[in-house]
This record gives sequence, C-alpha cells and structure tokens, in this order.
Amino acid sequence: MAVEVLNRQRRFPVDASRLAAIAEATIAAAGHPGRELAVTITNDRRLHLLNRQYRGKDRPTDVLSFPYDEPCGPIGDVVVSIDRARAQAEEKGHGLQRELEILVLHGSLHVCGYDHETDDGEMDRIEKRLRKRLLA
Repeated sequence: MAVEVLNRQRRFPVDASRLAAIAEATIAAAGHPGRELAVTITNDRRLHLLNRQYRGKDRPTDVLSFPYDEPCGPIGDVVVSIDRARAQAEEKGHGLQRELEILVLHGSLHVCGYDHETDDGEMDRIEKRLRKRLLA
C-alpha cells in the first residue's frame, strides 16, 4: 500500500481507507503515483509540539506536512489534529470525516512540493479541482 493511515486517537471514528484513497489520488494527480506516504491522525497536543519544534510556532495547527528529499523513496508524512479538524468541521457545518479528507488532501499537496504561501495561487487552484473530483 502506498499510503498508510495511522489513527493515534480513539475518541472519534475515522474512515482510514477513505483517507488513504484521497491521499493516493492526490499524490498521483501531482505527478508522484505509487510513492509512499504516512498519514497520522493525532491530537492538538502532538501538533502543538511538532509545530513548535519544526516551524517555531508555539500553538497547535490543523495539519503539518513533512516532505522527504528522497527521489525514489517515501514522499513524506502528513500529521492531522483531530481536535482542530473537529472544531473546523463544526465551524464550516460539515462532518468530521469531510474535514479530515480536506486536510489530508491539503497536506498531501504540500508533501508533493506545493506551497500556497509562495506559489501565486497554483496550489489553491489544484486543491479546488481535486476537491471537486475526490470529495464530491
């Protein structure tokens, strides 16, 4: 399997196979079919620690992506906060699974090299197109 989903929380049900399928389709659409990716679902505490350690931001966040520089090995890791996902799902008026799918798609694009902060909207355009295709 190219994508492995590790559910490190037990409070909320997660459709891991659906998340894996979305991540696989996203990395394939971005030109990296068959590359391995790990997706971890965890909590705010863990994302807070990772965000502080790797980005210097002392707060939790919804998703972090860790791309690898290996041309033939795994493409990277995506880590999602179930707590942030739940809060954002409530704010947006949709279910937790849907929000997890959005965050996995977003994080998967980041490990493929896209960066919405620096790419003049390229990632946003691709993400919108993939949301329509994969999350409909």
